Amino acid sequence: MVALGILAGGGPFPGRIAAAAVAAGRAVFIVALRGFADPQVVSPFPHAFVRMGAAGEILARLRAAGCTELVLVGPVRRPPLMDLRPDAEGARIMARIGRAAFAGDDGLLAAVVRVLGEEGFRVVGAHEVLTEAVGPRGQMGQVAPDAAAMADIERGAAVLHALGQADVGQACVVQQGVVLAVEAIEGTDAMLARAAGLARPGPGGVLVKLVKPGQDRRADLPTIGPATLRAAAAAGLRGVAFEAGGTLLTDGAACITEADAAGVFLLGIDVSSSTSDKGSSP
Repeated sequence: MVALGILAGGGPFPGRIAAAAVAAGRAVFIVALRGFADPQVVSPFPHAFVRMGAAGEILARLRAAGCTELVLVGPVRRPPLMDLRPDAEGARIMARIGRAAFAGDDGLLAAVVRVLGEEGFRVVGAHEVLTEAVGPRGQMGQVAPDAAAMADIERGAAVLHALGQADVGQACVVQQGVVLAVEAIEGTDAMLARAAGLARPGPGGVLVKLVKPGQDRRADLPTIGPATLRAAAAAGLRGVAFEAGGTLLTDGAACITEADAAGVFLLGIDVSSSTSDKGSSP
């Protein structure tokens, strides 16, 4: 069984993927991106902290560990190109990425996946290794969305489909049919904090998180954790809807507990069809 390399950004998933691989009898090696990866998450496993621009060291570390499969997981804020300081290998890879380096996140990630393939690595999705973390279709927890919330979810899904084609954001907040906020580079939590100050009187809004149309699902899937539910409740929202089968839950049981405690719904929707029937479990 081939060794699994993990190119780790922030959050708990690098450690969870490593643990799942080890439990399956695989060797793992984590390249922890300095400034993003959590030392406590990666410390139980073979790892090395490497700065993002040091592509030569990243590839050398993975090859020395015998890794031929690679998972890209964990949020990473794209630095300004002036701050990247690529090494010689990094400069060569940047030249191969070309204009995608100046495109949106999806274009850049797709180019990175392509280049890694050319370097001899097979990139696999986090959801392929950690299948139990993929959010299911239907209602999770005790709170169900009403018809007005479902209408806001429909509206949010349509907005994200349109914006996603331009490689902008994976999330938005909709209240009573009005789009209060769209996620950009700031991330979901900051967007929710911003939306809190824009809320209208009456029933609260909803957070919708979806995979972008055409997105390579081997990188940057939408992620929801208990903190997302807390932030949504603090922003006065009535619930959170996510793309079933295309969203990672950092801790599904904890997400349900948090949603129930806050009195908000947590709903997996199937974006390939109308969301009008998604208020019940499959």
